Amino acid sequence: YSWIHAANTLFFCFLQMNANDCHDPPKYWTIHGLWPDRAEDCNRTWHFNVTEIKDLMSDMRQYWPDVLHSSLNRTQFWKHEWDKHGTCAATVEVLNSQKKYFGKALELYQHIDLNGCLLKAGIKPSSSYYKMTAIKEALTRFYGVTPKIQCLPPEEGEKAQTIGQIEFCFTKQLQLVNCTALEGESNPVQAHLELGTSELSVCNDTLPTYYPSEVQ
Repeated sequence: YSWIHAANTLFFCFLQMNANDCHDPPKYWTIHGLWPDRAEDCNRTWHFNVTEIKDLMSDMRQYWPDVLHSSLNRTQFWKHEWDKHGTCAATVEVLNSQKKYFGKALELYQHIDLNGCLLKAGIKPSSSYYKMTAIKEALTRFYGVTPKIQCLPPEEGEKAQTIGQIEFCFTKQLQLVNCTALEGESNPVQAHLELGTSELSVCNDTLPTYYPSEVQ
């Protein structure tokens, strides 16, 4: 039983040309969410209250921004993550309040330091292509576990997939583990993520991989 810490680069923006903040997205990997692999004992009546995370707001805006939706106080994304995932994750003691849930996700993000790891491995946004196996090997060597890397498959006439999201898996004790299917379960993690009309799926090891350097 593992937990998913999904970090996504907001080069997602190149899929969302008219999104509110996508004219100037962060040029670093940010948090998508902290997701339990199964939605069990979720308290759907536990509503999001932004005042509970007021002490985290500076870090939330920097590392967990919402660039795809427009709302006056910019909390729509966080509300969605709490409603869908936080209310389920709260069955674990270290995540059993809104402040703990969002605070722990920020803490895990800082601990993983995906931006620093990729940079040390020489993997940077570029107009040339990477081998997916090289990216995977670098991450596994750095973390000692294998994350799950998701890509936008090539469009018709193209040869390269585009890296979009990297998920790290944790035990309930929030120790890193390999992101592999648990025995007896067909798919404990999400197979794909929908982004408007586009879908991310697990990257193909054999395809050249594009890590975009800017919003197109």
